[in-house]
Amino acid sequence: MSALASMEEFEALLNESLDKETPEEGSVVRGTVIAVENGQAVIDIGFKVEGRVDLKEFASPGRPAELSVGDEVEVYLERVENARGEAAISRDKARREEAWDRLEAANDKQERVEGTIFGRVKGGFTVDLGGAVAFLPGSQIDVRPVRDVGPLMGMPQPFQILKMDRRRGNIVVSRRAVLEESRAEQRAEIVAKLSEGDIVDGVVKNVTDYGAFVDLGGVDGLLHVTDMAWRRVNHPSEILNIGETVKVQVIKVNKDTQRISLGMKQLQADPWESVAQKYPAGSKWTGRVTNITDYGAFVELEPGVEGLVHVSEMSWTKKNVHPGKIVSTSQEVEVMVLDVDPQKRRVSLGLKQCMGNPWDTFAETHPAGTEVEGEVKNITEFGLFIGLEGDIDGMVHLSDLSWDQAGEQAIQEFRRGDVVKAVVLDVDTEKERISLGIKQLQGDPFAEATKGVKRGATVTVTVTKIEDGGVEVEYDGMKAFIRRSDLARDRQDQRPERFQVGDRIDARITNIDKATRKLSLSIKAREIAEEKEAVEQYGSSDSGASLGDILGAALKQQQDN
Repeated sequence: MSALASMEEFEALLNESLDKETPEEGSVVRGTVIAVENGQAVIDIGFKVEGRVDLKEFASPGRPAELSVGDEVEVYLERVENARGEAAISRDKARREEAWDRLEAANDKQERVEGTIFGRVKGGFTVDLGGAVAFLPGSQIDVRPVRDVGPLMGMPQPFQILKMDRRRGNIVVSRRAVLEESRAEQRAEIVAKLSEGDIVDGVVKNVTDYGAFVDLGGVDGLLHVTDMAWRRVNHPSEILNIGETVKVQVIKVNKDTQRISLGMKQLQADPWESVAQKYPAGSKWTGRVTNITDYGAFVELEPGVEGLVHVSEMSWTKKNVHPGKIVSTSQEVEVMVLDVDPQKRRVSLGLKQCMGNPWDTFAETHPAGTEVEGEVKNITEFGLFIGLEGDIDGMVHLSDLSWDQAGEQAIQEFRRGDVVKAVVLDVDTEKERISLGIKQLQGDPFAEATKGVKRGATVTVTVTKIEDGGVEVEYDGMKAFIRRSDLARDRQDQRPERFQVGDRIDARITNIDKATRKLSLSIKAREIAEEKEAVEQYGSSDSGASLGDILGAALKQQQDN
Protein backbone atom coordinates (compact mmCIF):
# COMPACT_ATOMS: atom_id res chain seq x y z
CA MET A 1 0.00 0.00 0.00
CA SER A 2 2.78 2.39 0.88
CA ALA A 3 4.55 1.76 -2.41
CA LEU A 4 1.35 2.34 -4.28
CA ALA A 5 0.78 5.61 -2.42
CA SER A 6 4.29 6.78 -3.17
CA MET A 7 3.78 6.13 -6.87
CA GLU A 8 0.54 8.05 -6.84
CA GLU A 9 2.15 11.04 -5.12
CA PHE A 10 5.02 10.99 -7.60
CA GLU A 11 2.59 10.84 -10.51
CA ALA A 12 0.61 13.75 -9.09
CA LEU A 13 3.72 15.86 -8.66
CA LEU A 14 4.85 14.99 -12.16
CA ASN A 15 1.52 15.92 -13.63
CA GLU A 16 1.53 19.15 -11.65
CA SER A 17 4.95 20.09 -12.97
CA LEU A 18 3.97 19.21 -16.50
CA ASP A 19 0.80 21.23 -16.20
CA LYS A 20 2.84 24.35 -15.43
CA GLU A 21 3.45 26.52 -18.50
CA THR A 22 6.98 27.03 -19.61
CA PRO A 23 8.08 30.68 -18.87
CA GLU A 24 7.22 32.92 -21.83
CA GLU A 25 10.03 34.71 -23.56
CA GLY A 26 9.75 38.50 -23.42
CA SER A 27 8.21 38.52 -19.94
CA VAL A 28 9.39 39.29 -16.42
CA VAL A 29 9.94 36.20 -14.27
CA ARG A 30 10.96 35.65 -10.67
CA GLY A 31 14.19 33.75 -9.89
CA THR A 32 16.53 32.90 -7.04
CA VAL A 33 20.20 33.78 -6.74
CA ILE A 34 22.07 30.51 -6.44
CA ALA A 35 25.62 31.82 -6.84
CA VAL A 36 27.67 35.02 -7.17
CA GLU A 37 30.89 34.58 -9.13
CA ASN A 38 33.17 36.45 -11.51
CA GLY A 39 31.13 39.66 -11.25
CA GLN A 40 27.95 37.86 -12.20
CA ALA A 41 24.92 36.45 -10.41
CA VAL A 42 23.67 32.96 -11.35
CA ILE A 43 19.87 32.94 -11.14
CA ASP A 44 17.56 29.96 -11.23
CA ILE A 45 14.26 30.85 -12.88
CA GLY A 46 12.75 27.37 -12.46
CA PHE A 47 12.42 24.29 -14.69
CA LYS A 48 16.12 23.75 -14.13
CA VAL A 49 16.72 26.84 -16.24
CA GLU A 50 19.48 29.13 -15.11
CA GLY A 51 20.92 32.38 -16.41
CA ARG A 52 23.66 34.83 -15.65
CA VAL A 53 23.35 38.63 -15.03
CA ASP A 54 26.18 41.13 -14.44
CA LEU A 55 26.18 42.43 -10.88
CA LYS A 56 26.29 46.02 -12.12
CA GLU A 57 22.71 45.59 -13.34
CA PHE A 58 21.67 45.21 -9.69
CA ALA A 59 23.53 48.35 -8.58
CA SER A 60 21.94 51.77 -8.12
CA PRO A 61 23.71 54.74 -9.80
CA GLY A 62 26.84 55.54 -7.87
CA ARG A 63 26.47 52.60 -5.49
CA PRO A 64 27.79 48.98 -5.49
CA ALA A 65 25.44 46.05 -5.97
CA GLU A 66 24.06 44.50 -2.78
CA LEU A 67 23.14 40.93 -3.71
CA SER A 68 23.42 37.61 -1.78
CA VAL A 69 22.79 33.93 -2.49
CA GLY A 70 19.18 33.10 -1.80
CA ASP A 71 17.82 36.53 -2.74
CA GLU A 72 14.76 36.46 -4.94
CA VAL A 73 14.86 38.86 -7.87
CA GLU A 74 12.85 39.63 -10.97
CA VAL A 75 14.52 39.39 -14.36
CA TYR A 76 13.49 39.78 -17.95
CA LEU A 77 13.53 36.52 -19.95
CA GLU A 78 14.81 37.25 -23.45
CA ARG A 79 15.35 33.60 -24.54
CA VAL A 80 14.87 30.32 -22.69
CA GLU A 81 18.16 28.93 -24.01
CA ASN A 82 21.14 30.63 -25.61
CA ALA A 83 24.21 29.15 -27.33
CA ARG A 84 25.63 28.06 -23.97
CA GLY A 85 22.42 26.32 -22.97
CA GLU A 86 21.59 29.03 -20.44
CA ALA A 87 18.65 31.39 -20.26
CA ALA A 88 19.29 34.92 -21.63
CA ILE A 89 18.00 37.11 -18.82
CA SER A 90 18.39 40.81 -17.88
CA ARG A 91 17.81 42.67 -14.66
CA ASP A 92 17.97 46.10 -16.40
CA LYS A 93 15.15 45.23 -18.76
CA ALA A 94 13.08 43.86 -15.92
CA ARG A 95 13.57 47.01 -13.95
CA ARG A 96 12.81 49.08 -17.04
CA GLU A 97 9.53 47.29 -17.70
CA GLU A 98 8.58 47.61 -14.07
CA ALA A 99 9.61 51.25 -14.02
CA TRP A 100 7.64 52.15 -17.15
CA ASP A 101 4.48 50.64 -15.68
CA ARG A 102 5.00 52.57 -12.49
CA LEU A 103 5.92 55.82 -14.28
CA GLU A 104 2.96 55.69 -16.64
CA ALA A 105 0.64 55.29 -13.66
CA ALA A 106 2.33 58.24 -11.90
CA ASN A 107 2.15 60.36 -15.04
CA ASP A 108 -1.55 59.67 -15.42
CA LYS A 109 -2.10 60.85 -11.84
CA GLN A 110 0.31 63.80 -12.23
CA GLU A 111 2.32 62.46 -9.30
CA ARG A 112 5.96 63.15 -8.59
CA VAL A 113 8.50 60.38 -9.09
CA GLU A 114 11.80 59.79 -7.36
CA GLY A 115 15.02 59.64 -9.32
CA THR A 116 18.75 60.16 -9.19
CA ILE A 117 20.90 62.35 -11.44
CA PHE A 118 23.81 60.19 -12.55
CA GLY A 119 25.24 61.68 -15.75
CA ARG A 120 25.69 64.76 -17.90
CA VAL A 121 24.72 64.91 -21.59
CA LYS A 122 24.43 67.64 -24.17
CA GLY A 123 21.80 70.13 -23.06
CA GLY A 124 21.15 68.55 -19.69
CA PHE A 125 21.49 65.48 -17.48
CA THR A 126 20.44 61.83 -17.25
CA VAL A 127 18.22 60.68 -14.41
CA ASP A 128 17.60 57.11 -13.18
CA LEU A 129 13.92 56.72 -12.30
CA GLY A 130 14.28 53.30 -10.72
CA GLY A 131 15.10 51.43 -13.91
CA ALA A 132 14.07 53.90 -16.61
CA VAL A 133 16.49 56.58 -17.78
CA ALA A 134 15.03 60.07 -18.28
CA PHE A 135 16.38 63.33 -19.68
CA LEU A 136 16.59 66.40 -17.43
CA PRO A 137 17.06 69.63 -19.51
CA GLY A 138 19.55 72.10 -18.05
CA SER A 139 16.82 74.75 -17.78
CA GLN A 140 14.72 72.43 -15.61
CA ILE A 141 17.28 71.64 -12.92
CA ASP A 142 16.48 74.63 -10.69
CA VAL A 143 14.49 77.86 -10.54
CA ARG A 144 17.76 79.76 -10.95
CA PRO A 145 20.90 78.90 -12.93
CA VAL A 146 23.09 76.39 -11.06
CA ARG A 147 26.84 76.73 -11.45
CA ASP A 148 27.83 73.54 -9.62
CA VAL A 149 25.64 70.48 -10.09
CA GLY A 150 28.00 68.24 -8.11
CA PRO A 151 26.01 68.27 -4.86
CA LEU A 152 22.89 67.12 -6.75
CA MET A 153 24.55 64.14 -8.43
CA GLY A 154 23.71 60.70 -6.96
CA MET A 155 21.18 62.11 -4.51
CA PRO A 156 17.63 60.72 -4.68
CA GLN A 157 15.13 63.52 -5.13
CA PRO A 158 11.64 64.12 -6.56
CA PHE A 159 10.96 64.98 -10.21
CA GLN A 160 7.94 65.86 -12.28
CA ILE A 161 7.36 64.03 -15.57
CA LEU A 162 6.91 66.53 -18.40
CA LYS A 163 6.67 64.10 -21.33
CA MET A 164 7.03 60.36 -21.93
CA ASP A 165 6.85 58.09 -24.98
CA ARG A 166 7.14 54.36 -24.17
CA ARG A 167 7.38 53.29 -27.80
CA ARG A 168 10.43 55.51 -28.35
CA GLY A 169 11.68 55.09 -24.81
CA ASN A 170 11.79 58.85 -24.16
CA ILE A 171 11.09 60.47 -20.80
CA VAL A 172 11.61 64.15 -19.98
CA VAL A 173 11.50 65.25 -16.33
CA SER A 174 11.80 68.50 -14.40
CA ARG A 175 13.21 69.25 -10.99
CA ARG A 176 12.35 72.93 -11.37
CA ALA A 177 8.61 72.21 -11.53
CA VAL A 178 8.81 70.44 -8.17
CA LEU A 179 10.76 73.31 -6.63
CA GLU A 180 8.37 75.91 -8.03
CA GLU A 181 5.39 74.01 -6.69
CA SER A 182 6.95 73.71 -3.27
CA ARG A 183 8.04 77.31 -3.45
CA ALA A 184 4.55 78.41 -4.43
CA GLU A 185 3.02 76.54 -1.51
CA GLN A 186 5.55 78.01 0.88
CA ARG A 187 5.12 81.46 -0.64
CA ALA A 188 1.34 81.32 -0.37
CA GLU A 189 1.61 80.31 3.27
CA ILE A 190 4.01 83.17 4.09
CA VAL A 191 2.05 85.77 2.08
CA ALA A 192 -1.14 84.78 3.87
CA LYS A 193 0.50 85.65 7.19
CA LEU A 194 1.79 89.07 6.06
CA SER A 195 -0.19 92.28 6.43
CA GLU A 196 0.49 95.83 5.36
CA GLY A 197 2.41 97.66 8.06
CA ASP A 198 4.18 94.57 9.42
CA ILE A 199 7.84 95.05 10.31
CA VAL A 200 9.95 92.02 9.43
CA ASP A 201 13.59 91.01 9.01
CA GLY A 202 14.89 89.87 5.65
CA VAL A 203 18.08 89.04 3.81
CA VAL A 204 19.12 90.99 0.72
CA LYS A 205 19.07 88.42 -2.07
CA ASN A 206 19.73 90.51 -5.16
CA VAL A 207 20.48 94.15 -5.98
CA THR A 208 19.36 95.78 -9.25
CA ASP A 209 19.39 99.31 -10.65
CA TYR A 210 15.81 99.91 -9.51
CA GLY A 211 15.90 98.26 -6.08
CA ALA A 212 16.68 95.10 -4.13
CA PHE A 213 14.95 91.75 -3.57
CA VAL A 214 14.71 90.77 0.08
CA ASP A 215 14.13 87.17 1.17
CA LEU A 216 11.52 87.08 3.96
CA GLY A 217 12.05 83.41 4.67
CA GLY A 218 10.95 81.68 1.49
CA VAL A 219 9.28 84.58 -0.30
CA ASP A 220 10.91 87.61 -1.92
CA GLY A 221 9.74 91.18 -1.58
CA LEU A 222 10.81 94.17 -3.67
CA LEU A 223 12.44 97.06 -1.88
CA HIS A 224 12.30 99.86 -4.45
CA VAL A 225 15.14 102.37 -4.55
CA THR A 226 12.71 105.21 -3.76
CA ASP A 227 11.66 103.45 -0.53
CA MET A 228 15.16 102.86 0.81
CA ALA A 229 15.74 106.32 2.28
CA TRP A 230 14.15 109.74 2.37
CA ARG A 231 17.19 111.17 0.63
CA ARG A 232 18.05 110.60 -3.03
CA VAL A 233 19.67 107.20 -3.65
CA ASN A 234 21.46 106.97 -7.00
CA HIS A 235 21.96 103.20 -6.76
CA PRO A 236 20.79 100.62 -4.17
CA SER A 237 24.36 99.42 -3.72
CA GLU A 238 25.05 102.68 -1.86
CA ILE A 239 22.92 101.37 1.01
CA LEU A 240 22.60 97.59 0.70
CA ASN A 241 24.86 94.59 0.15
CA ILE A 242 23.89 91.07 -0.92
CA GLY A 243 23.55 88.80 2.11
CA GLU A 244 22.93 91.69 4.50
CA THR A 245 20.08 91.36 7.00
CA VAL A 246 17.76 94.37 7.03
CA LYS A 247 14.62 95.42 8.85
CA VAL A 248 11.82 96.42 6.49
CA GLN A 249 8.17 97.32 6.60
CA VAL A 250 5.52 95.69 4.42
CA ILE A 251 4.03 98.48 2.32
CA LYS A 252 1.71 96.47 0.11
CA VAL A 253 0.73 92.82 -0.28
CA ASN A 254 -1.11 91.50 -3.33
CA LYS A 255 -2.65 88.18 -2.30
CA ASP A 256 -3.53 87.29 -5.89
CA THR A 257 -0.16 87.90 -7.53
CA GLN A 258 1.73 87.27 -4.27
CA ARG A 259 3.80 90.39 -4.83
CA ILE A 260 5.17 92.15 -1.78
CA SER A 261 6.38 95.76 -1.70
CA LEU A 262 8.77 96.70 1.10
CA GLY A 263 10.15 99.92 2.52
CA MET A 264 12.99 101.00 4.77
CA LYS A 265 12.46 104.74 4.95
CA GLN A 266 9.01 104.20 6.44
CA LEU A 267 10.75 103.10 9.65
CA GLN A 268 12.30 106.58 9.95
CA ALA A 269 10.73 109.98 10.64
CA ASP A 270 9.59 111.87 7.53
CA PRO A 271 11.74 115.03 7.30
CA TRP A 272 9.09 116.73 5.13
CA GLU A 273 6.75 117.08 8.08
CA SER A 274 8.73 120.07 9.38
CA VAL A 275 10.09 121.48 6.11
CA ALA A 276 7.68 124.44 5.91
CA GLN A 277 8.63 125.64 9.40
CA LYS A 278 12.34 124.95 9.07
CA TYR A 279 12.86 126.46 5.61
CA PRO A 280 10.72 129.60 5.26
CA ALA A 281 10.71 131.50 1.97
CA GLY A 282 13.53 134.03 1.80
CA SER A 283 15.89 132.14 4.10
CA LYS A 284 19.38 131.23 2.89
CA TRP A 285 21.00 127.83 3.35
CA THR A 286 24.06 125.90 2.29
CA GLY A 287 23.39 122.65 0.47
CA ARG A 288 25.06 120.01 -1.68
CA VAL A 289 24.32 119.51 -5.39
CA THR A 290 23.06 115.93 -5.78
CA ASN A 291 21.84 115.83 -9.37
CA ILE A 292 22.05 117.99 -12.49
CA THR A 293 19.45 117.94 -15.28
CA ASP A 294 18.74 119.99 -18.39
CA TYR A 295 16.20 122.08 -16.49
CA GLY A 296 18.16 122.73 -13.29
CA ALA A 297 20.02 121.25 -10.35
CA PHE A 298 18.82 119.45 -7.20
CA VAL A 299 20.35 120.63 -3.94
CA GLU A 300 20.15 118.58 -0.73
CA LEU A 301 19.35 120.77 2.26
CA GLU A 302 19.40 117.81 4.66
CA PRO A 303 19.14 114.02 4.25
CA GLY A 304 15.77 113.39 2.63
CA VAL A 305 15.03 117.01 1.70
CA GLU A 306 16.02 118.25 -1.74
CA GLY A 307 15.08 121.40 -3.56
CA LEU A 308 15.25 122.32 -7.24
CA VAL A 309 17.21 125.31 -8.48
CA HIS A 310 15.56 125.93 -11.84
CA VAL A 311 17.89 126.95 -14.66
CA SER A 312 16.23 130.37 -14.72
CA GLU A 313 17.22 130.91 -11.07
CA MET A 314 20.88 129.94 -11.41
CA SER A 315 22.47 133.07 -12.86
CA TRP A 316 21.54 136.67 -13.51
CA THR A 317 23.42 136.79 -16.77
CA LYS A 318 23.86 133.23 -18.14
CA LYS A 319 20.46 132.58 -19.68
CA ASN A 320 20.98 129.80 -22.20
CA VAL A 321 23.70 127.79 -20.45
CA HIS A 322 23.38 124.19 -19.28
CA PRO A 323 23.25 123.96 -15.45
CA GLY A 324 26.29 121.68 -15.54
CA LYS A 325 28.41 124.64 -16.64
CA ILE A 326 27.37 126.65 -13.59
CA VAL A 327 27.49 124.04 -10.81
CA SER A 328 28.89 120.52 -10.44
CA THR A 329 27.72 117.42 -8.57
CA SER A 330 28.66 117.34 -4.85
CA GLN A 331 29.47 121.06 -4.91
CA GLU A 332 28.52 123.05 -1.81
CA VAL A 333 26.39 126.06 -2.78
CA GLU A 334 24.46 128.79 -1.01
CA VAL A 335 20.81 128.97 -2.02
CA MET A 336 17.70 130.94 -1.10
CA VAL A 337 14.33 129.29 -0.45
CA LEU A 338 11.82 130.73 -2.91
CA ASP A 339 8.79 128.52 -2.23
CA VAL A 340 7.86 125.43 -0.17
CA ASP A 341 5.05 122.98 -1.00
CA PRO A 342 4.98 120.21 1.67
CA GLN A 343 2.02 118.44 0.03
CA LYS A 344 3.87 118.00 -3.28
CA ARG A 345 7.18 117.63 -1.39
CA ARG A 346 8.78 120.40 -3.41
CA VAL A 347 11.15 123.18 -2.46
CA SER A 348 11.99 125.84 -5.02
CA LEU A 349 15.46 127.32 -4.56
CA GLY A 350 17.38 130.18 -6.09
CA LEU A 351 21.11 130.40 -6.61
CA LYS A 352 21.34 133.86 -8.17
CA GLN A 353 19.37 135.42 -5.29
CA CYS A 354 22.39 134.88 -3.05
CA MET A 355 24.48 137.04 -5.36
CA GLY A 356 24.11 140.76 -6.09
CA ASN A 357 21.76 141.64 -8.93
CA PRO A 358 24.08 143.22 -11.53
CA TRP A 359 21.16 145.17 -13.02
CA ASP A 360 20.42 146.89 -9.71
CA THR A 361 24.12 147.55 -9.17
CA PHE A 362 24.51 149.02 -12.64
CA ALA A 363 21.43 151.22 -12.22
CA GLU A 364 22.86 152.63 -8.97
CA THR A 365 26.33 153.31 -10.35
CA HIS A 366 25.39 154.36 -13.88
CA PRO A 367 22.44 156.76 -13.99
CA ALA A 368 21.08 157.99 -17.32
CA GLY A 369 23.66 160.15 -19.10
CA THR A 370 26.68 158.19 -17.80
CA GLU A 371 29.28 157.43 -20.41
CA VAL A 372 30.39 153.75 -20.61
CA GLU A 373 32.82 151.74 -22.68
CA GLY A 374 32.57 148.12 -23.77
CA GLU A 375 33.16 145.50 -26.43
CA VAL A 376 30.67 144.83 -29.21
CA LYS A 377 29.43 141.34 -28.32
CA ASN A 378 26.80 140.88 -31.00
CA ILE A 379 25.36 142.66 -34.02
CA THR A 380 21.69 142.09 -34.91
CA GLU A 381 19.26 143.55 -37.38
CA PHE A 382 17.95 145.96 -34.75
CA GLY A 383 21.17 147.12 -33.08
CA LEU A 384 24.41 146.44 -31.22
CA PHE A 385 24.94 144.58 -27.95
CA ILE A 386 27.81 145.94 -25.87
CA GLY A 387 29.37 144.11 -22.92
CA LEU A 388 29.31 146.09 -19.66
CA GLU A 389 30.47 145.70 -16.06
CA GLY A 390 28.97 142.80 -14.12
CA ASP A 391 28.89 140.53 -17.18
CA ILE A 392 25.75 142.15 -18.55
CA ASP A 393 24.95 143.64 -21.94
CA GLY A 394 23.49 146.92 -23.08
CA MET A 395 21.84 147.53 -26.43
CA VAL A 396 22.33 150.41 -28.86
CA HIS A 397 19.30 150.59 -31.11
CA LEU A 398 19.72 151.39 -34.79
CA SER A 399 18.10 154.77 -34.23
CA ASP A 400 20.75 155.67 -31.63
CA LEU A 401 23.83 154.96 -33.78
CA SER A 402 24.10 158.18 -35.80
CA TRP A 403 22.48 161.58 -36.13
CA ASP A 404 23.05 161.81 -39.84
CA GLN A 405 23.03 158.25 -41.22
CA ALA A 406 20.22 155.77 -41.33
CA GLY A 407 20.61 153.01 -38.74
CA GLU A 408 20.97 150.27 -41.37
CA GLN A 409 23.81 152.21 -42.93
CA ALA A 410 25.49 153.28 -39.69
CA ILE A 411 25.61 149.71 -38.27
CA GLN A 412 27.81 148.63 -41.18
CA GLU A 413 30.69 150.56 -39.63
CA PHE A 414 30.82 148.30 -36.54
CA ARG A 415 32.37 144.83 -36.09
CA ARG A 416 32.23 142.28 -33.28
CA GLY A 417 35.10 142.84 -30.87
CA ASP A 418 35.23 146.62 -31.44
CA VAL A 419 35.59 148.62 -28.24
CA VAL A 420 33.15 151.52 -28.35
CA LYS A 421 31.86 154.26 -26.08
CA ALA A 422 28.20 154.95 -25.45
CA VAL A 423 25.87 156.89 -23.18
CA VAL A 424 23.38 155.25 -20.79
CA LEU A 425 19.89 156.23 -21.88
CA ASP A 426 17.75 154.04 -19.60
CA VAL A 427 18.01 151.06 -17.19
CA ASP A 428 14.99 148.78 -16.66
CA THR A 429 15.94 146.45 -13.78
CA GLU A 430 12.69 144.44 -13.94
CA LYS A 431 13.06 143.61 -17.61
CA GLU A 432 16.85 143.49 -17.25
CA ARG A 433 17.40 145.89 -20.13
CA ILE A 434 19.93 148.66 -20.58
CA SER A 435 19.44 151.14 -23.41
CA LEU A 436 22.58 152.83 -24.73
CA GLY A 437 23.23 155.49 -27.35
CA ILE A 438 26.33 156.21 -29.41
CA LYS A 439 25.09 159.28 -31.28
CA GLN A 440 24.32 160.92 -27.92
CA LEU A 441 28.07 161.22 -27.32
CA GLN A 442 27.86 164.26 -29.61
CA GLY A 443 25.40 167.12 -29.69
CA ASP A 444 22.37 166.84 -31.90
CA PRO A 445 23.12 168.95 -35.02
CA PHE A 446 19.40 169.31 -35.66
CA ALA A 447 18.81 170.73 -32.22
CA GLU A 448 21.80 173.04 -32.57
CA ALA A 449 20.71 174.20 -36.01
CA THR A 450 17.10 174.87 -35.01
CA LYS A 451 17.99 176.41 -31.67
CA GLY A 452 16.41 179.85 -31.55
CA VAL A 453 14.70 179.35 -34.92
CA LYS A 454 10.92 179.23 -35.11
CA ARG A 455 8.37 178.25 -37.67
CA GLY A 456 7.77 181.08 -40.16
CA ALA A 457 11.30 182.41 -39.96
CA THR A 458 13.27 183.05 -43.14
CA VAL A 459 16.71 181.50 -43.35
CA THR A 460 19.48 181.44 -45.92
CA VAL A 461 20.45 178.00 -47.25
CA THR A 462 23.01 176.70 -49.75
CA VAL A 463 22.03 174.43 -52.64
CA THR A 464 23.93 171.13 -52.48
CA LYS A 465 22.12 168.94 -55.00
CA ILE A 466 19.67 169.34 -57.89
CA GLU A 467 16.99 166.68 -58.41
CA ASP A 468 13.86 166.38 -60.55
CA GLY A 469 11.63 166.58 -57.53
CA GLY A 470 13.33 169.58 -55.96
CA VAL A 471 16.63 170.75 -54.56
CA GLU A 472 18.67 169.56 -51.57
CA VAL A 473 19.97 172.38 -49.39
CA GLU A 474 22.11 172.74 -46.31
CA TYR A 475 21.38 174.93 -43.33
CA ASP A 476 23.94 175.28 -40.57
CA GLY A 477 25.43 171.82 -41.38
CA MET A 478 22.02 170.15 -41.57
CA LYS A 479 20.49 168.78 -44.76
CA ALA A 480 16.97 169.72 -45.88
CA PHE A 481 14.94 169.36 -49.08
CA ILE A 482 12.77 171.90 -50.88
CA ARG A 483 10.15 170.22 -53.01
CA ARG A 484 9.57 171.30 -56.61
CA SER A 485 6.17 172.81 -55.76
CA ASP A 486 7.83 174.97 -53.08
CA LEU A 487 10.56 176.42 -55.35
CA ALA A 488 8.46 179.44 -56.47
CA ARG A 489 5.07 181.08 -56.21
CA ASP A 490 4.54 180.99 -59.92
CA ARG A 491 4.27 177.60 -61.57
CA GLN A 492 6.52 178.53 -64.48
CA ASP A 493 9.32 179.29 -62.04
CA GLN A 494 9.05 175.93 -60.17
CA ARG A 495 11.98 174.50 -62.09
CA PRO A 496 14.90 172.92 -60.17
CA GLU A 497 17.27 173.52 -63.10
CA ARG A 498 17.13 177.26 -62.60
CA PHE A 499 19.29 176.73 -59.50
CA GLN A 500 22.95 175.81 -59.32
CA VAL A 501 24.89 173.89 -56.68
CA GLY A 502 26.37 176.49 -54.34
CA ASP A 503 23.57 179.04 -54.82
CA ARG A 504 22.51 180.76 -51.64
CA ILE A 505 18.77 181.27 -51.43
CA ASP A 506 16.30 182.45 -48.84
CA ALA A 507 13.49 180.12 -47.78
CA ARG A 508 10.77 180.18 -45.18
CA ILE A 509 10.64 177.50 -42.40
CA THR A 510 7.22 175.86 -42.69
CA ASN A 511 7.71 173.10 -40.09
CA ILE A 512 10.22 171.86 -37.47
CA ASP A 513 9.65 168.16 -36.60
CA LYS A 514 11.93 167.26 -33.70
CA ALA A 515 10.66 163.68 -33.62
CA THR A 516 11.68 162.93 -37.21
CA ARG A 517 14.42 165.60 -37.15
CA LYS A 518 13.16 167.17 -40.37
CA LEU A 519 13.16 170.84 -41.34
CA SER A 520 10.58 171.80 -43.97
CA LEU A 521 11.53 174.82 -46.17
CA SER A 522 9.64 176.67 -48.89
CA ILE A 523 10.67 179.51 -51.24
CA LYS A 524 7.05 179.77 -52.33
CA ALA A 525 5.92 180.38 -48.76
CA ARG A 526 8.55 183.07 -48.36
CA GLU A 527 7.40 184.89 -51.52
CA ILE A 528 3.75 184.70 -50.46
CA ALA A 529 4.64 185.99 -46.99
CA GLU A 530 6.65 188.89 -48.44
CA GLU A 531 3.82 189.76 -50.82
CA LYS A 532 1.33 189.76 -48.01
CA GLU A 533 3.57 191.94 -45.89
CA ALA A 534 4.05 194.42 -48.76
CA VAL A 535 0.33 194.66 -49.34
CA GLU A 536 -0.25 195.34 -45.68
CA GLN A 537 2.37 198.10 -45.59
CA TYR A 538 2.02 199.85 -48.94
CA GLY A 539 -1.46 199.36 -50.16
CA SER A 540 -4.90 197.94 -49.64
CA SER A 541 -7.67 196.55 -51.66
CA ASP A 542 -9.39 199.95 -51.62
CA SER A 543 -6.40 202.04 -52.76
CA GLY A 544 -6.76 201.12 -56.39
CA ALA A 545 -2.98 200.58 -56.65
CA SER A 546 -1.81 197.57 -58.64
CA LEU A 547 0.29 194.79 -57.12
CA GLY A 548 3.24 195.87 -59.25
CA ASP A 549 3.01 199.41 -57.93
CA ILE A 550 2.94 198.16 -54.37
CA LEU A 551 5.89 195.82 -54.80
CA GLY A 552 7.78 198.53 -56.64
CA ALA A 553 7.30 200.96 -53.78
CA ALA A 554 8.36 198.31 -51.29
CA LEU A 555 11.50 197.56 -53.24
CA LYS A 556 12.32 201.26 -53.60
CA GLN A 557 12.01 201.72 -49.85
CA GLN A 558 14.32 198.75 -49.26
CA GLN A 559 16.85 200.25 -51.65
CA ASP A 560 16.66 203.64 -49.99
CA ASN A 561 17.21 202.08 -46.67
